[in-house]
Amino acid sequence: AGECETGRARRGITGVHVSFAIPAHNEQGLLPATLDAVHDAARRLKLEYDIVVADDASNDNTAQVARDHGARVVSIQARQIAAARNAAARASTGEVLIFVDADTRVTPSAVEEAIDAMHRGAAGGGAMITFDGPVPWWASVMLAPLVIGFRLFKYTGGCFLFCTRRAFDAAGGWDETLFASEEIEMARRLKKLGRFVIVKSTVITSGRKLRTYTGGEVFRAFLRMGLSPRTAVKSRYKLGLWYDPRREDPLSSDAPGRA
Repeated sequence: AGECETGRARRGITGVHVSFAIPAHNEQGLLPATLDAVHDAARRLKLEYDIVVADDASNDNTAQVARDHGARVVSIQARQIAAARNAAARASTGEVLIFVDADTRVTPSAVEEAIDAMHRGAAGGGAMITFDGPVPWWASVMLAPLVIGFRLFKYTGGCFLFCTRRAFDAAGGWDETLFASEEIEMARRLKKLGRFVIVKSTVITSGRKLRTYTGGEVFRAFLRMGLSPRTAVKSRYKLGLWYDPRREDPLSSDAPGRA
């Protein structure tokens, strides 16, 4: 972002405390880069900020890695990403909240645009993604219409979603009856409270799921959700794509669980 844009956002957030809320399950491998990116963006924008990592039932060194990289840690045993996001948010103190998944690297421009949108009155919003490395051809084909649809209808993935503290509380937080599609429900709730903005800048997220599952497996997972949308997302046991032990990413030595 240019100096003029940066200056405008900075003037709008003077004295505003920003909390980054990060859910994590067995993320010792990717979490350091995620936290480093948050620190880098916050320092470049001269934010007053804190980072809270909700360590959800990890059996690796996620909690210690988070502390070593300047985050405060809250521990839960829910094994549910909505509950982990709520725990991180409720342990934070910021007037605005930016939810970042543990395998996602924010950019200064995305953070700046998010804060600027809330300063201008938005209840919340999100960002589109780019992947951290090569993904199968079918994933790239699938992403293009998804991006168009999300921008058109104002939805976002959960890896980067922001809102004011007031909107978060009024929305009742993340819906803990859902084990998937919780970001769609959160966007719906926030849109009832005010503008929901999809920023122009993207964030960088892991493509490991797309590299470790076949196109057929991904298609069948979404087909099951499409055929029974009200019941399929109510239990982790029907959501193996999200909650099965993580398959080893060919681009990394990191393994098990879902962030």
